[in-house]
Amino acid sequence: MTDNPNPSATLAAFAAGLRYEDIPDSVARRAEDLFLDWFGSALAGKIGRPVQAIEAFAKAMGPADGPSEVLISRRTTTPYFAAYVNAASSHFAEQDDVHNGSVFHPAAVVFPAALAVAQANGASGRDFLTACVAGYEVGIRVGEFLGRSHYKIFHTTGTAGTVAAAAATGRLLGLSAEQMLHAFGSAGTQAAGLWEFLRDAADSKQLHTAHAAASGLAAACLAQEGMTGARRILEGTQGMAAGMSHDADPAKLTDRLGERWTVAETSFKFHASCRHTHPAADALLGIVTEHDLSIEEISDVTAHVHQAAIDVLGPVLVPSSVHQAKFSMGTTLGLIAGHRNAGMAEFDGHYLSPEVAAFRDRTRMEFDAEVDAAYPARWIGKVSLATRDGRKFSNRVDGPKGDPGNTLSRSEIEDKVRRLVAFADAAGDDEVQRAIDLTWTLSRSNTIGRFLP
Repeated sequence: MTDNPNPSATLAAFAAGLRYEDIPDSVARRAEDLFLDWFGSALAGKIGRPVQAIEAFAKAMGPADGPSEVLISRRTTTPYFAAYVNAASSHFAEQDDVHNGSVFHPAAVVFPAALAVAQANGASGRDFLTACVAGYEVGIRVGEFLGRSHYKIFHTTGTAGTVAAAAATGRLLGLSAEQMLHAFGSAGTQAAGLWEFLRDAADSKQLHTAHAAASGLAAACLAQEGMTGARRILEGTQGMAAGMSHDADPAKLTDRLGERWTVAETSFKFHASCRHTHPAADALLGIVTEHDLSIEEISDVTAHVHQAAIDVLGPVLVPSSVHQAKFSMGTTLGLIAGHRNAGMAEFDGHYLSPEVAAFRDRTRMEFDAEVDAAYPARWIGKVSLATRDGRKFSNRVDGPKGDPGNTLSRSEIEDKVRRLVAFADAAGDDEVQRAIDLTWTLSRSNTIGRFLP
């Protein structure tokens, strides 16, 4: 535990006082990498039915013009509604980034809020990057603070993400430490997101990120106008941890602020599925490629997993939609076995195929004490399988593709973005290249303008 009498205030002061000069160059460059990665996911969400519904709602309720761009439709509107739609869109393809220790997807809530406000305020690229780093550092620590018990019921990206969006927005607005603390209070009291939607293949996941980004943005803007919020919204006796966790650790809220940069710990997602499937997917991919196994040759597969994988993926027995299939371990592994890839095209075209469905029924998850003990700091992948002719294979992956120790290069990120955008037919090659060029020069940009013409 911590002796800090008000870690919420310490975290708020850090976010309010962060300067670009405080950020190591490698961390600032990593923020650019993560932004471009997010941009691809945001455009890929254009094809999502729930995203289209959220955009229709925003178009009906919000102004028809404004300073901030809605990426999937290329229209402009107010920062609030631009953040709302862009956040929903970026969490549809299931390829937005993730921080392992907090089990939190920072990009989907931080970048939409920061981009919308930066475009409205004419912020510089350095101010934008500083705000994004502030959002990541705050949101990840809040997710770690809330702990494993929180994630069992609550979608951390919706809850911690609301505070993260407030931090990023507040930094762009130049909030004082006191105002930032009030913004956290207003954000935390709106934090929401429950996992129950998975059982029904419901559309709530995109609503979680839309709400988090927009509510965090609103909380910061209200604090600028003088609205107050709870000063101990995170660790107070009736705060977020009290209502949403039973293993919260306040010391994690201020863990090595300014020394440990969680932006650098954040992972890219290589497969277009829930992150809990990735370690096993990588382990299986290693087996089938090394031994040239076809999907029909494999008689049964066991994924040895941590408890959270069982909690999140277990409810999805027979997926009824593409998005729900991304939360099915058997479906994801079936695509790996049958197609050597679990990308957007594979899910869209093959999640209901007879061979993948049959493989899903031959797949099971099994709790593994070693994997669970390492989680969430490390996501170990273990898979064992048997073939129809009696052979047995097993494989272990200690760091899924995309983790900091097994990361994507800038050229790999660019390729990923191009594939995502092309799949959704959301922009032309020249437009994507323009966005790439803008991203790699953010630190030299005087103002943040539109990324799509």
